[in-house]
Amino acid sequence: MTNRYILKKDHLPSLLRRLMKEYRLVAPVKNEHGDTMFSVIDSIDRTSLDLDSQPQGSIKPFLFPQQEVLFDYQCDNTAHYEFNPNSSAEATVFFGIRSCDLSAVLYMDVIFSKKNRDSSYFQKRNETVLIALACNEPFNNCFCNATKSGPFLEYGFDLQFTDLEDRYLVESGRAKGEEIIARFLPFFTPAGEKDAKGQYQAFLEARSHFKQQVHVDQVIKRLKSGPIADEIWAELSLRCQDCGGCAYVCPTCTCFTITDLEITPSSGKRIRSWDACTFAGFTRMAGGHNPVDSRSQAIKQRFLHKLLYDAQDHGRPSCVGCGRCVGICFGGVDIIRFIAMACD
Repeated sequence: MTNRYILKKDHLPSLLRRLMKEYRLVAPVKNEHGDTMFSVIDSIDRTSLDLDSQPQGSIKPFLFPQQEVLFDYQCDNTAHYEFNPNSSAEATVFFGIRSCDLSAVLYMDVIFSKKNRDSSYFQKRNETVLIALACNEPFNNCFCNATKSGPFLEYGFDLQFTDLEDRYLVESGRAKGEEIIARFLPFFTPAGEKDAKGQYQAFLEARSHFKQQVHVDQVIKRLKSGPIADEIWAELSLRCQDCGGCAYVCPTCTCFTITDLEITPSSGKRIRSWDACTFAGFTRMAGGHNPVDSRSQAIKQRFLHKLLYDAQDHGRPSCVGCGRCVGICFGGVDIIRFIAMACD
């Protein structure tokens, strides 16, 4: 059962300052260019914490870096290779994660635990504390209400904060959250009935503030019923510029490629880098053959993966409704457009 507490807003900087003594702190920060990004905070007093804007990216790069060395390798004259893991992790508190991005972390947990458990990912994941901030006011392109991943979370968080004007209602959802409450107990007071009602009222108001009406359940049902018209894929493929921006900002896109970087004739590094199903070389095979050589098939793979295959495999789509792909695509090949076209 979730326990509830109150943290006065005036006490938040002090709490974060105390957490920074024991953890690396990552939170939404407005940088010198006016962009809000999840960043490592070195000083609360010299940082512009921004809890009112949607960060341009999620926390995905901290758990699944855009490029990371998985192994150092060495080989001898008999072509025997020895691989040494190169992953590391630092105890980290992620503060201010929205419900969509935290839901995306839960999705990555599933993906990286399939068959061969990904040690590099889970080494980082096991050292994380996830503190969510419920979305009282969804952002312009958000539709997490349609993907059932927000605007408030019911599970998955260590702590969840809800803004109640002069204070936060703080819920603990897991043992790590309870440990923080217990360790920094002077910052918290038990929440009362008035606070619980305030949170429920904020939840009801948030659900009425979505600007996007996206029919995710309907498109999943439509895709399960059979193929959709080729003309839709053709139109979307004409708009796609193959930039991969949608995959790079998406908190649930986890495709990657592996390359070996030779350092000396007998040693090197094995590197994992993000990839995207819309890239021309994504499915290219040795010898140059590509079984998915048309852009329309790549676009088709992207949307079917998120809305059909993952819904069949995991009981829910892997789109979490953050809406970032809507904002970044200058060709308008976003998931909201596709859902509207498929359901038309």
